[in-house]
Amino acid sequence: MNREDAATPSATAPVDACWNRIGTRGDGSCEQLSTYSRCLNCPVFEHAASKLLDRPLDDADLAAAAQAARATNADRAVRASSRKAAGAPGASSAAAAPHSALVFRVADEWLALPSTALKQIDDIRPIHSLPHRRNRIVLGLVNIRGALTVAVSLAELLHLDRTASVANAPRKIYPRMLVAAHRSEPVAFPVDEVEGVVRFAASELLPVPTTLAHTTHSHASGVLAWRDTTIGLLDPDRVFESLAGSLR
Repeated sequence: MNREDAATPSATAPVDACWNRIGTRGDGSCEQLSTYSRCLNCPVFEHAASKLLDRPLDDADLAAAAQAARATNADRAVRASSRKAAGAPGASSAAAAPHSALVFRVADEWLALPSTALKQIDDIRPIHSLPHRRNRIVLGLVNIRGALTVAVSLAELLHLDRTASVANAPRKIYPRMLVAAHRSEPVAFPVDEVEGVVRFAASELLPVPTTLAHTTHSHASGVLAWRDTTIGLLDPDRVFESLAGSLR
């Protein structure tokens, strides 16, 4: 594939992941390797990355997003009705309905993401920066099992201090790469540590305190008491809406 071939397809055409077939992750037979040495330096790879970020939603995507939005709004209405009828029969069982979220740490902040938004937990992988992009939230692209996935920084999104660390940790800490999606293409983001899944009832979710970092506060739906600290439960709607704005 050459530069002219990469420049002409429409934005809706599928991305040809030639780097997995004939590039550095494939059999190495691409004639462009002699010029660019690595696929990351090739304009074909750069064009594919740009198309991945800029491709429009098709009708099926829009329909699915609309359906998900209706379902979310209906669910919120049911929850609001349940809260208003706190003393009504059946309200206690609704408040006790189980929820689950994955607990992880970014810098010195313990956060959680609802399990419904989590797609994969992986080892930390190399992130390839995108040329001409200066948005600090968008880190670049990462190869997740052969699929190019946009990598983002929750630390930048939530304005967390990356220099902070957990002092005197009694165990070895393993950073991880989380892959999540919510009415959109999946994104990957590195975290400093993964604790595991926590289960809780809606009645256990506490209001977000004002002491929580402002940006984290605006992206959280509540906090959970956990061990000797609290966990900020991220709201997928707010998080992915902010990420979508950063990708534009």
